[in-house]
Amino acid sequence: MFDRITPTNKALIIANVVVFGLQYLLGQFMDIHFALWPPQAEQYGYPSFQLWQLLTYGFMHGGLMHLFFNMFALFMFGSEIERLFGPKRYLIYYLVCVVGAALMHLIVVGASQMPPLPTVGASGGVFGILLAYGMAFPMRKLFVIPIPVPLPAWLFVTLYGMLELYLGITQTAQGVAHFAHLGGMATGFVLIRYWRAQALKRR
Repeated sequence: MFDRITPTNKALIIANVVVFGLQYLLGQFMDIHFALWPPQAEQYGYPSFQLWQLLTYGFMHGGLMHLFFNMFALFMFGSEIERLFGPKRYLIYYLVCVVGAALMHLIVVGASQMPPLPTVGASGGVFGILLAYGMAFPMRKLFVIPIPVPLPAWLFVTLYGMLELYLGITQTAQGVAHFAHLGGMATGFVLIRYWRAQALKRR
């Protein structure tokens, strides 16, 4: 099974697992310095925002199940996108989506005056990968529990994005950075469109 994982995707999964192990060993040190803290957090007595957190938060997770679901999605969809993009562009795409998700989350937190809590998780990058998969293979059928029929990838990604928007606006699921997920998707969409436009210009 694991021999089907492309090299960069495998490296990303391993990096996430290793960092999760460091979280277990180093505890609060990792949360204080490498989780994503809003810029306004320091004035409330929380750790301060640092620029590197825009990237490092994306390799941390809030628990074993959080890690498992993100890495499972990366395992299921990431290698297909790496084969399509190539290793270098795939890594750039993934990391840019992680940063874009962080920026979207910080903008929403700042605008809505939400509690300045830390954010962790690879979901921004994972949602960017899902968006790329839906755009690249729109008619691929996906089985999604508990839906009893397979959905084409484009419909699955669209419905998932709409659900994240609804949950984010209504704040139905507390403790989940829904706008970070949407930020990862939006960043991925813009980057893919940019690359396509550049390819057309070269032709």
